[in-house]
Amino acid sequence: MDFDNTDRTELSQLGEFGLIKHLTQHIELNQESSVKGVGDDAAVIDNKDLQTVVTTDMLVEGVHFDLTYVPLKHLGYKSIVVNLSDVYAMNATPKQVVVSFALSSRFSLEAVEELYAGMLLACKKYNVDIVGGDTTSSLSGLVISITAIGTAKKEDLVYRDGAKESNLLCVSGDLGGAYMGLQILEREKSVFKGNPKLQPDLDGKDYILERQLKPEARKDIIELLKNLEIKPTSMIDISDGLSSEILHLCTQSNVGVELYEEKIPIDPLTYDTAREFNLDPTMCTLSGGEDYELLFTIDIGDYNKIKNLPDFSVIGHITNIAKGQLMVAKSGSVHELKAQGWNPLLKK
Repeated sequence: MDFDNTDRTELSQLGEFGLIKHLTQHIELNQESSVKGVGDDAAVIDNKDLQTVVTTDMLVEGVHFDLTYVPLKHLGYKSIVVNLSDVYAMNATPKQVVVSFALSSRFSLEAVEELYAGMLLACKKYNVDIVGGDTTSSLSGLVISITAIGTAKKEDLVYRDGAKESNLLCVSGDLGGAYMGLQILEREKSVFKGNPKLQPDLDGKDYILERQLKPEARKDIIELLKNLEIKPTSMIDISDGLSSEILHLCTQSNVGVELYEEKIPIDPLTYDTAREFNLDPTMCTLSGGEDYELLFTIDIGDYNKIKNLPDFSVIGHITNIAKGQLMVAKSGSVHELKAQGWNPLLKK
């Protein structure tokens, strides 16, 4: 992507500290726990009697995103949200983030402002403070690193290792949409390379494109569970595909599972687009990833609280580890559930 324009400001004109000052001048701290933010050697956070939850994630150009079709503002927004999703998956509330990135000389100040604007937009929506970070140069493109910090009462925290036999396996929202949005974008990139004069064919694909380019963390699900007085026994967010995340829960909890294919929630647009690409819609949900929905287990006694709610789907149940990790297909046949989610370390 070419960032050259008539109003281009070279980052070298500002220098590192000038860039930081420019980007952070409009930050306002809204969290009571944010004692000291940007401007010192370290942030100061006072969480009193709460447990502190910390998570970090790195996004690398060419591995996690392609600037041919990913707008910088969307990328900034997504980079924050994917970290907040991990905090919510602990049944915690995100409060602060630390933002760092490495930039090559092809990025102008205006380009970085777009990236940062997306980050600020996400922080405003989720009521999170940016309290620090770092910038440096890069010889290989854009690298973004976000650390998110959250809090929770000790008794409210939910881990991956709490699933028990007879627990119900649940998921929020629908799955596979982000993966199919990526397929659309990659197809149009290929068409553009063949003929730059052609306009991208994105009509009617808004939902799955947004699932890929501008996902949301499921803060609403955490709030809903609390209002229903349901504490999940285990929980994880879906970043690497449903099958991988289910197996993470099973491994950490030392249990088996029966997943029912017919219960996996798939949006009609996701289903139809998968068929358009000659892909199995179920495999897109199992292996696609980047949905950032919440996968969790609950006590069977809580079933009546959620059975009529559109926000959740019960997709299986937890079994004894001796029974293994299985998927019951729509045909009734039973298959071993295998982790086929995306692995960035294997990307060429």
